[in-house]
Amino acid sequence: MRIDPERSYDLIGDVHGCAHALARLLEGLGYQRQGGVWRHRRRQAIFLGDIIDRGPHIREALHLVREMVEQGQALCIMGNHEFSALGWYMPAPPGSGRQFVREHSPRYAMLLGETFRQFEHRQEEWRDFREWFYQLPLFLENERCRVVHACWDGEVIDQLRPRLTQGRIDPELLREAGLENGFVGKAIDRLLRGTSMPLPDGLTLTSEEGFVRSFFRTKFWEENPRTYADVVFQPDPLPAEASRRLLSEQQKSRLFLYGPDEPLLFIGHYWMRGRPGALRHNLACLDYSAVKNGKLVAYRLDREERLDPAKFAWVDVER
Repeated sequence: MRIDPERSYDLIGDVHGCAHALARLLEGLGYQRQGGVWRHRRRQAIFLGDIIDRGPHIREALHLVREMVEQGQALCIMGNHEFSALGWYMPAPPGSGRQFVREHSPRYAMLLGETFRQFEHRQEEWRDFREWFYQLPLFLENERCRVVHACWDGEVIDQLRPRLTQGRIDPELLREAGLENGFVGKAIDRLLRGTSMPLPDGLTLTSEEGFVRSFFRTKFWEENPRTYADVVFQPDPLPAEASRRLLSEQQKSRLFLYGPDEPLLFIGHYWMRGRPGALRHNLACLDYSAVKNGKLVAYRLDREERLDPAKFAWVDVER
């Protein structure tokens, strides 16, 4: 799905139910609430997905974003949390070895739990929002910039594109994503959750939320990595013995690279900390852990071809 190259945009990272912080951010960016909708005379917002889960005002955030989209004041792409919400209810296809596309495991029950609680007595409204999730494209693009929740892999997108309607999934494609080793599931996982690498020697790490993993999220822009520490991209540190280990040539060859000469790319997803800024001159992550007392971050995009440090804007979020 294409975005207008002549228009100016405010790209906004993962909201996760922080509706009040989002209102403060929009106000600071020059948007005004008119007729119940946040509007700007010259600019349009682009939300990078993950509007739901975790935060205190998920319903309010969904209404705010959807109303902006429906009134032409914003665009919004799908995040992995919106996809999980759809997959939670979709029966998996025969032969998949699972009951639902998104398994009803303790992990996903916890991740979706706050959303379920806030809609507990509003089931019809929640069904309506889930139907709206099908209107969220997996990615946006024009000649100068690209927007995806976690990772832009051009080859995967080109293979997936014929199966999409204006970049959007449908119930049939969602159901097919339940085949664990099928292309559709792997492709959507790459776009919405990024790249990863197994930990060596059977090592594991435990996330802040107590979930044990045998893999870690990786950078997809590191051109000359030497060690595991050079490619890790997540808030949870690697075990010390893994961090120092050298990557093999085979491991290096398998790493995906978004090149320095490609268009500007904006992503969310990765729970960054600190002062918002570019990862590279053509790559910015706008997820700064808003729902974990971090920052809700925007980038004010005009017609530049290199990211400008002065164009990052944010509000601090306190629970």
